[in-house]
Amino acid sequence: MCTGACSKIIAIPLFVLAAVSVICNIMLFFPDFDTKYAAAEDQITEEVKYMGGLIGGGIMILIPAIHIHLTSAKKCCANRCGMFLSIGFAAAGVAGSLYSLTVAALGLVNGPLCQWLNESDSTLQWGTPFANSSGSYLTDKDMWKWCLIPENVVEFNVGLFATLLMSACVSLVLCLIQMINGLFGCLCGTCSGNK
Repeated sequence: MCTGACSKIIAIPLFVLAAVSVICNIMLFFPDFDTKYAAAEDQITEEVKYMGGLIGGGIMILIPAIHIHLTSAKKCCANRCGMFLSIGFAAAGVAGSLYSLTVAALGLVNGPLCQWLNESDSTLQWGTPFANSSGSYLTDKDMWKWCLIPENVVEFNVGLFATLLMSACVSLVLCLIQMINGLFGCLCGTCSGNK
């Protein structure tokens, strides 16, 4: 397979993964699909504010995806210089994927910010009740009932952060493959005109 065609195969999923990451990150700002938590101060999970899906999995994947896609087009960047540049862009994509992956993993380990009943003094308070559980709450669904408001916030956060984590992992692999593909394209050419 020529390196130009390989670039096209890599770029298309990167566009999809970038869109998925951005959508997941935006949705995380609205637990229980309600805007009041985003409008209130300190009622959004801290890892959501890091915007790993928007910055790392979105913008930092979208820009390399555009250049990688252009290396598969005739004339534009389908040359050795374009493939060399795609190595740098893919490296930026690796950095973005790692950022998104780290933020998503932290979001899963620490759990959501919610209103929960503190049994030691029987008061309702906002906080992260699973922060010291080392992620053990993920397998113990009985613990999920600790979060009272927003309703079903644990399922909401786990689903979206897990999607961000998987998206970041796949983006990371694709960008690493493109770095190798770019190296071969730089050394051997894209063969885009040899069809």
